[in-house]
Amino acid sequence: MHRLSRRSLSAILRSAGSRYRSSTAAAAAVLSSCSSHLADKVVDGDSNLRWYTVLATGRTIPNKAGPFSQSNSNNGLFLGSRFESTAAETDASSSPPPPPVGEKYEYQAEVSRLMDLIVNSLYSNKEVFLRELISNASDALDKLRFLSVTEPDLLKDAIDFDIRIQTDKDNGTITITDSGIGMTRQELIDCLGTIAQSGTAKFLKALKDSKDAGSDSNLIGQFGVGFYSAFLVSDRVIVSTKSPKSDKQYIWEGEANASSYTIREETDPDKLIPRGTRLTLYLKRDDKGFAHPERIEKLVKNYSQFVSFPIYTWQEKGYTKEVEVDEDPAEANKDDQDGTTEKKKKTKKVVEKYWDWEMINETQPIWLRNPKEVTTEEYNEFYKRTFNEYLEPQASSHFTTEGEVEFRSILYVPSITPTGKDDMVNPKTKNIRLYVKRVFISDDFDGELFPRYLSFVKGVVDSNDLPLNVSREILQESRIVRIMRKRLVRKAFDMILGISMSENKEDYEKFWENFGKYLKLGCIEDRENHKRIAPLLRFFSSQSEEEMISLDEYVENMKPEQKDIYYIASDSVTSAKNTPFLERLIEKDLEVLFLVDPIDEVAIQNLKAYKEKNFVDISKEDLDLGEKNEEKDKALKQEFGQTCDWIKKRLGDKVASVQISNRLSSSPCVLVSGKFGWSANMERLMKSQTVGDVSSLEFMRGRRVFEINPEHAIIKDLNAAFLSNAEDEDALRAIDLLYDTALVSSGFTPENPAQLGGKIYEMMGMALSGKWSSPVGVQHSVSSESHVPETLEAEVVEPVKAGSQK
Repeated sequence: MHRLSRRSLSAILRSAGSRYRSSTAAAAAVLSSCSSHLADKVVDGDSNLRWYTVLATGRTIPNKAGPFSQSNSNNGLFLGSRFESTAAETDASSSPPPPPVGEKYEYQAEVSRLMDLIVNSLYSNKEVFLRELISNASDALDKLRFLSVTEPDLLKDAIDFDIRIQTDKDNGTITITDSGIGMTRQELIDCLGTIAQSGTAKFLKALKDSKDAGSDSNLIGQFGVGFYSAFLVSDRVIVSTKSPKSDKQYIWEGEANASSYTIREETDPDKLIPRGTRLTLYLKRDDKGFAHPERIEKLVKNYSQFVSFPIYTWQEKGYTKEVEVDEDPAEANKDDQDGTTEKKKKTKKVVEKYWDWEMINETQPIWLRNPKEVTTEEYNEFYKRTFNEYLEPQASSHFTTEGEVEFRSILYVPSITPTGKDDMVNPKTKNIRLYVKRVFISDDFDGELFPRYLSFVKGVVDSNDLPLNVSREILQESRIVRIMRKRLVRKAFDMILGISMSENKEDYEKFWENFGKYLKLGCIEDRENHKRIAPLLRFFSSQSEEEMISLDEYVENMKPEQKDIYYIASDSVTSAKNTPFLERLIEKDLEVLFLVDPIDEVAIQNLKAYKEKNFVDISKEDLDLGEKNEEKDKALKQEFGQTCDWIKKRLGDKVASVQISNRLSSSPCVLVSGKFGWSANMERLMKSQTVGDVSSLEFMRGRRVFEINPEHAIIKDLNAAFLSNAEDEDALRAIDLLYDTALVSSGFTPENPAQLGGKIYEMMGMALSGKWSSPVGVQHSVSSESHVPETLEAEVVEPVKAGSQK
């Protein structure tokens, strides 16, 4: 199935010198048309513009000299002089006179259906009409330049090669003029009268077949429908064209949804042009906003900034000057009576408005230059201007790819991480600007040119091989784009690798702080580039808690007998270095990577291995540290085997099994995850997900292994308790508390925190009971004994009988 491309190169072939290009010829492959061309001043062929000057007095004086009445020494007719005015006004009170009647022609296609296809389906954005028409004008200028090599007489009118755009917002018209090859009467019929016939395509074929075909041409359109993009915004289009091969100037006129067009000879001497094409668009009511000069300037800078010919727009300008102010009669009489003071003329500053041409595509595409000739300052300035950045990029890469697919590109690594909506999960960052033959096509991609984990990379890509109508469907299925993507990704990694190898380590530390998470995402999404991503990763480790190390540094520090790369996932370095899983590895001086970012564990699991060294999670079962003593293991199993079964019976379904651990030295026990289940860190992360699936959570955390340290005093006491009385309640409660404690120390979340707290308080009460206090009765006894009464003298009183008196 063919595809319609968005632009077509203008045709300058002598036999079919059409110049109106277009994009995408797919579903309409049976049709043929020529690219149409651009026009100069905003004055159309049927209306007369009158320019006005507003003086300080407020009087409006018409300036009957139109914008084309005066010629520039270099450009002749195409450069008008400055015309003072507050706005480019057209006399709207009188409608333009009807054009002369010309010969009527029928389109060589089913126009009503095809035009509807072009206007409503081919282009998704109305703004591209200006891009298409400017590209046609550029093609016309290029064709004239090529042909003038063998026919110098074509340049007998000394007119500069340029494109000029003028707007009339009051009448809703846009006029685009070029000084290119122009068209004869027959070429108008052949090219504009036959939709989807590309004169540019014919011209390129002629160049290819000719012995005189030299270097690559810059012609753009090849599909012959770009001219008809004018009908996206226009009800009527008038093309006035003069070919240097003809003495007459002709006018082509067509309307939207019409099945015919007219061609007539230009007879008005005021509207004659020495060479080229003038294209006048009569905008639809809803699209008259395009007739504002500011809107046109913005579109040109966005889409056609790097067209190789100067583009001028008709702009309103102003300058400040002082003018005299009429004196107040009362003040004048007072000054006359004084007669002593010298009179000073009163003035005020006013802004004088005028209209003049202004070139708006002064920026040159530096990607077309030799990288050796471009300075770092030029790269940085281009980056700031193109992407509206205020900081210089951290790195840049300028390269040209040749061979099967040819394109030029400049890539940048920003100095800071993107903010706002441009996050790592959003591939539509508008960071890559795609050009086709220096004409901007799009920056709205969904991972077609760069994977989303490299979406922070900014740059421009200019290809001559892509069709101009680069729709998302074409990008997704294009073999050219797939090749471009591979090479762009490869160059991006080379640029990042260059930062990592810099003598200044702070450069890569800065990059990793900003974009480290993006590369980790690449481990998950891009398996083809694991070998390029892995050397760029950085992690903390048990032997480097302050400074991150690379996987290459880890491998260099490995023990001779070490076979695997060990890691532990946690929420912080502090938590990781205090986990009980590390105890035996630290004793053996084995380095362990600390994965403290939420994405780290998934990234490492997707890498699986690095330089033939497997990644091993030390928090999972079947950890092999390379030290196996079968006799010792057999003795321990014989001694503690029944105790393990006893503990398993008590814990029930909470654990899959109870085993003797080879990873503990100071802790009594630890709870490890199943070999193929989630780790404690992953389980914590999955629980925190907003849309987490409870059923999958239960499935993935199903297997847990309780490992005990047979050399720890608590385990020895439990073993003794089992041998003496396996039903002892205190021993069974100790097992429950041991399990809950292992849950917490291993990074899991207790199922019943309140119950765990109660057990801890109970154990604390038993441990602290009577340590700093004594029973109440004993306390009173001790206090009474310790109290020494004062010595008192007693008086002996003799007994007296009751009722008697002494």
